Amino acid sequence: MVQIALGSNILGANELLARKNRKLFEQDGTLVINLMSSPGAGKTTILERSLEEITGKLKIGVIEGDLYTDQDAQRIGKKGVEVVQINTEGTCHLDAGMVNKALERLPASDYQLVFIENVGNLVCPAEFDLGEDFRVVVFSVAEGNDKLLKYPLIFREARVILLNKIDLLAYTDFSLEKFQEDLAQINPSAIVFLVSGRTGEGVKAWTEWLLEEVSKKQNRF
Repeated sequence: MVQIALGSNILGANELLARKNRKLFEQDGTLVINLMSSPGAGKTTILERSLEEITGKLKIGVIEGDLYTDQDAQRIGKKGVEVVQINTEGTCHLDAGMVNKALERLPASDYQLVFIENVGNLVCPAEFDLGEDFRVVVFSVAEGNDKLLKYPLIFREARVILLNKIDLLAYTDFSLEKFQEDLAQINPSAIVFLVSGRTGEGVKAWTEWLLEEVSKKQNRF
């Protein structure tokens, strides 16, 4: 008798759908970002700030993942972009099937850039490929220095880390040096931007880099 773990079945099925999503994004030349963080890290605020910088320069769509409400989707919609809400109804992450379904209402071919704002969680979202080009983790200084080593997977698979709430650095015991040391062990190639969703500090540098990435993908087609 061959026994297959349920988790393997779930991840295997997800991978097939992630490949389907990725193929769509590739053929359309759409850059897709999986935006992840813990609850309260400031992910939606950073997304709002990012949209303020780049709206009007690109055709942008947003897929909003949340447990039950559409509060974040309402906030993002006010920035003048198209938004599709996914409510997971208790599931702690988005999966490729949910994203594939959302693409029926938000066709990737209509956009140059799509943000997928995942459910706030440092564990589950890291395990599920959505077909994205790369992952961006919003992490705040208020969360403390222990999180990188406690939750290494999400940081290991991130191409970009937006270290948020940098304006609060003087009011915490967060150590940038320790953060850099731990990240060097986990993911030395990660690109780090120091940002503040409250003041907007550092957001322009991040979005300028992002615009270059969109241009690179568009130029391949």
